Amino acid sequence: MRVPRAVYVLALGIFAMVTSEFAVAGLMPQMAAGLGATVPQIGYLITAFAVAMAVGGPFLTVGVMRLQQKRALGVLFGVFLVGNVVAAGAPDYGTMMVARVVTGVASQAFFGVALSVCAQLTRPEARGRAIAVAMNGLMLGTLLGLPLSTLIGEHLGWRAAFWAVAVLTVGAAVCTAVGVPRLERADAGGGVREELGVFRKPRLWLALSTSTLIIGATFAVFSYLNPILTEVTGFGTGTVPLLLVAYGAATVVGNTVVGRLADRHTIAVLFGGLVLNLGFLVGFALTAQLPVPAVVFMMGIGLVGVTMNPAMVTRVQRAGNARALVNTVHSSFITLGVIVGSLVGGMAIGAYGLRATIWLGAGLAALGIVSLVPELGGRAGRRRTDGKSRTTRVVASGAGTSTNAPAPDATPCVTPTAGP
Repeated sequence: MRVPRAVYVLALGIFAMVTSEFAVAGLMPQMAAGLGATVPQIGYLITAFAVAMAVGGPFLTVGVMRLQQKRALGVLFGVFLVGNVVAAGAPDYGTMMVARVVTGVASQAFFGVALSVCAQLTRPEARGRAIAVAMNGLMLGTLLGLPLSTLIGEHLGWRAAFWAVAVLTVGAAVCTAVGVPRLERADAGGGVREELGVFRKPRLWLALSTSTLIIGATFAVFSYLNPILTEVTGFGTGTVPLLLVAYGAATVVGNTVVGRLADRHTIAVLFGGLVLNLGFLVGFALTAQLPVPAVVFMMGIGLVGVTMNPAMVTRVQRAGNARALVNTVHSSFITLGVIVGSLVGGMAIGAYGLRATIWLGAGLAALGIVSLVPELGGRAGRRRTDGKSRTTRVVASGAGTSTNAPAPDATPCVTPTAGP
């Protein structure tokens, strides 16, 4: 049940990718001044990164599928490094936009291949824990990557933050070259056509949709935590970063717990997490003006929001497969949740105020619960069928040749001496 060391190495690569993703959010004023752009235009760089991940990632994954997976990771590190170097030296806004698109595509493909490698390195009964370890790179990127890049940008300039990400990328690539064993090709088990055939399964699409709703519910609130906490709850601007660090710490704890439960109780974890998240979101919406309850509910959202990733990945891999393309498409659906939550949340705020985005998150969580109903119904049906089958076998074994066997719902205890 031990998680291989190579999985921790992959978590370092994911940390580098997420740090680059979040860097722009903490450097918007400096980048606007340095590139001669407006703050909203810098915000479009975040959107471009997310869209590039969602749309371009699967295509790049297909492009590296014929490579041995360790080599594919090296290629993706190289593309990502080029994107960050170009971003660090970007002379104008257009160049920066291209750099963000390149890094977004490479980041998404890296997620898919890395999770496929995790599956190959780990026994099936421990994959949830391995995914949780890898996803801690995402959680730590949220917890540490954003404040560190912001700190570097404030003291050394925004370009230095991207150079720091480039150095981190080189370090992660070297660790991967040394610490990850040689594995099969990303398309092992079938070519591109066979990989695409997996997406004919309705159960896989249902699992992908649930992931989008889970992440959308969380990011509808997380994207606007800063203004909610300052304008509605009344915290000072100096307090909010500390609250965001606490939120990030909650995601690390929640991710670890979910990872330990995801293998044996996948659907139960997802259902329970969505129910809890719905409760926390409703509570946050109702008490956002009260500091103590608001913080409690915010921390609850951190515990059961993005932390569902290990269970989400486990469910998708079982519905499809654990190879790179399925994992990358799943990451695209997760990114779609980020886009939906933040974009629709912004529209809701413009129409109804800051609390509206919290209610939007609650609505998406409720839809997520509904999306699990077919899975829950199917599991209940299978349990009833298995129960009837076991009862029938017991009756058959105990009835011998008698024509007066009792009905299944009235089966007596059958002892070894009851046989012929």
